[in-house]
Amino acid sequence: MTKRARRSGLGLGWVLILSFTAVTLFVCVIIALAFRRAGVGPAPSPSGREVALRVAFTPEKQAIFGDLATRFNEGNPRLASGKRVIVEAVALESDDLIAAALASDLQAVSPDSSLILAELDRRWNEQQSVDTGLASETTRYMVSPVVIAMWEDVARSLGYPDRALGWADLLRAAQDPAFKWSHPSTGTASGLLATLAEFYAGAGVTRGLTQEMATRQETLDYVSKLEKTVKHYGEGELAIMEQVAAQGRAYLDAFVVQEQMVVQYNRQYGRQLVAIYPAEGAMWADHPLALLEHPARTDEERLAYRLFADYLLTPEAQKLILDAGYRPTDLSIRLNVEGSPIAPANGADPAQPSTTLQIPSAQVIGVVKDAWQYTKRLTNIYLVADISGSMEGVKLRDAKSALHAFLDQIPGQNERVGLIVFSSYAAEVTPLTALSEGRDELEQAIDGLQAGGNTALLDAVDLAYTKLADLNDAERINAIVVMTDGKENASRTTVQELSARLGTREPLPVVVFCIAYGRDADMAVLNYLAEAGDGFTRRGDLETIEDLYKTLSTYF
Repeated sequence: MTKRARRSGLGLGWVLILSFTAVTLFVCVIIALAFRRAGVGPAPSPSGREVALRVAFTPEKQAIFGDLATRFNEGNPRLASGKRVIVEAVALESDDLIAAALASDLQAVSPDSSLILAELDRRWNEQQSVDTGLASETTRYMVSPVVIAMWEDVARSLGYPDRALGWADLLRAAQDPAFKWSHPSTGTASGLLATLAEFYAGAGVTRGLTQEMATRQETLDYVSKLEKTVKHYGEGELAIMEQVAAQGRAYLDAFVVQEQMVVQYNRQYGRQLVAIYPAEGAMWADHPLALLEHPARTDEERLAYRLFADYLLTPEAQKLILDAGYRPTDLSIRLNVEGSPIAPANGADPAQPSTTLQIPSAQVIGVVKDAWQYTKRLTNIYLVADISGSMEGVKLRDAKSALHAFLDQIPGQNERVGLIVFSSYAAEVTPLTALSEGRDELEQAIDGLQAGGNTALLDAVDLAYTKLADLNDAERINAIVVMTDGKENASRTTVQELSARLGTREPLPVVVFCIAYGRDADMAVLNYLAEAGDGFTRRGDLETIEDLYKTLSTYF
């Protein structure tokens, strides 16, 4: 057993060392919890006269996929044998969807892109030592172009709608330090699709992107210039839209999402955003439904899949899809008619995109992912951890595992991470150091943390901010990730003083992400800091603290 596996308990490394049966049991628990969170809810457990089709879908389409599954079930669909088919739908993020699929807990999946299916097949082939893949029959029932969403006044300042805008205009706008834009990390479909589009733009082609084109110095320089202007990355489109809804115009000037997200936002809040279809060419999220051909798959399950897939292509389902802001795959359904949500009134243009980019080969996609680590904006991150007396015992143990998980999720060796802790006083345990040099020291420092004392939360955040400000490294994302389980009671710094410092953005902006650990954490103070630091606050508990740190790692 490795050192990290011993240290992390049931952390990330356990998948590599526990039995396949234990992995399956774990994922079953995760899926059961996800059923409750998804808002769709599983259908009743099937009897001998029923066939269950468990389908995982990515969360950004929860409303439409849940509606489609419910309507399908209400139609009382049956096989020729007379058995009723029941679709059990659950929302899972891409990584969890892949894990559940590999563990044989699903009959079908519907990610937001075929790129996720390719990654699923790659992992399945590695796991099983085969080359046949896991996703077999595939049905495409709706699509949505990946766009750059902009507030309309921002787009107009760049020349919209008189001329087509693209990545070059985004780069030009970002020369103003006050301009803020973002795209999700390449661990998400939209983030990867946007990054592929950037590489296409850098190479100056719209088809046939090759490894040689993607790694040319001029291509890398173009992508690097663009990426170096990103405010921060993130966990996906849904999280971006939640922050846009909460913070409005102040959060970002532009961000990468699917077109349907722009449509949905404007339908709810009135036209404020416009979808920019990059002039250099756009990628599409193709939302496939795929049957998982596990060795134990039954003919009845295959027939149930086909019944549901056929339903998704019916006029009724395709109309629901359009009403939800997606583009149906039934080309007889026109987008430019009265009542269609794909309309200028909702910031969308049914005639766009004028240029569609070709999905490159799996080998090229792998090269682009690797090259992105070279071109992406690097980070300076201070982890600020509560070690006050209330953290003693299980809380501190789980917090340590969560901090280890955060480091595990950051593969780039050039990212700089430091550790500051606080109890009655704030102290820097590990200075800000590149992970290539300081990863082991950080891991050891986390292992050695002990709890005791009061809660000098504000002094700890102030210390982290001061050190980042003194460094004055505007080339990197500068961030503080702070976690506490209690209320401030020992700092000399006041929340008003600290918030004012964070809010000045001088000498450089520092993003503050807060984790409220447990019910006793002071949400008011954390929200105040996060708002001043242009970040956000998430609440966690013993069960979710590690997942929260993993999620926050995607922002870097």
